[in-house]
Amino acid sequence: MKKICLIGADGQLGTEITLAINGLGRFECTPLTINDLDILNTLGVDQFFSQNQFDFVINCAAYTAVDLAEKEKEINNSVNNLAVKSLAKACNAQDAILIHISTDFVFDGTNYLPMKEEDSTNPIQEYGRAKLAGEKWVNNGIVIRTSWLYSPFGNNFAKTMLHLGTERETLHVVDNQVGTPTYAFDLAQAILTICEDEKVKEKTGVYHFSNEGLASWFDFAQSIMEYGEVDCIVLPIPDSAYPTPAKRPKYSVLDKTKIKNQFEIKIPYWRESVKACIQRIKEDESRN
Repeated sequence: MKKICLIGADGQLGTEITLAINGLGRFECTPLTINDLDILNTLGVDQFFSQNQFDFVINCAAYTAVDLAEKEKEINNSVNNLAVKSLAKACNAQDAILIHISTDFVFDGTNYLPMKEEDSTNPIQEYGRAKLAGEKWVNNGIVIRTSWLYSPFGNNFAKTMLHLGTERETLHVVDNQVGTPTYAFDLAQAILTICEDEKVKEKTGVYHFSNEGLASWFDFAQSIMEYGEVDCIVLPIPDSAYPTPAKRPKYSVLDKTKIKNQFEIKIPYWRESVKACIQRIKEDESRN
C-alpha cells in the first residue's frame, strides 16, 4: 500500500483528499496540519522526513491571502516559496514524489488563449511571484497549477456568495476577469489518480487542472445562486469598480490537455461541479 504524507490536511483541498483516501482504502495516509508539522521550520521538516518514509508528499499548504501578500511579502515568500524548497529536498532524499499545488496566478492573463504548461509565465502580484519561485524547486516531482478553488469546506467564493446572497437582494460581481472554477473534489480525485499511476515517475513535471469550460466571476456567482436556489440578483461590474491591492489576471483559463492525456483523467464541466458542490453544502446544512 502506497504511503502518502498530506500537508495542509485541514484546508479545503486537503479535506477533500482525506475524504477521498478514506473512501478508497488503497493508500496509507499521514495527514498533517501546521500543528503537526510547521513547514517553515527547515530543521523540523528534515527531522520529520528522516524518521518517516513516504511514496508521495502532497503539499496543499499555501499562503493564499492574495491582497495581504502585497504587504506581507516575507510570510508569503516563506510559505509559497522557501518551504517548498525544504519539502523538495526532503522528498529527493528519500525518493518520494512531491505533488505541489500551484496557481494560475503565475500568468499575467494577457494572452487570451487557454494557457499551456510551457507558456511564458509573468506573475503580476506578490502571491504569483512567490508561487512561481516555489514551483522551480520541484525538480523531481509534479506541480499542479489550478484556479478559483472552492468546496464545501473552509473559506471560498462559493460559500461567500451563498452567505451574502441570503443577506442581500443584489450583489455586484466582476465580469471582466475570466478563468475557470475548480471544484476541490475533482482536483482531489485527479491527484489520487496520479498517485495510482504505476509510471508516475516517468511523468513528472508541470500540469494544469481546473474544471472544463470558462467563466467570469459574475458567471460563477450566478450559477451559485441558481443551484443554491437563492433569491438574489447578481449584477456585473468591471474590475475597475472593485479595485484590489493585488492585480488579477484578466484571463486565466488553463489548458488541461497534458494532464488528461498523461493520466487518462476525465474532467467535469464547471457548472456540473458547481451544482454538485452546492448540493453537498445544502445537504450538510440540512443535517446540522
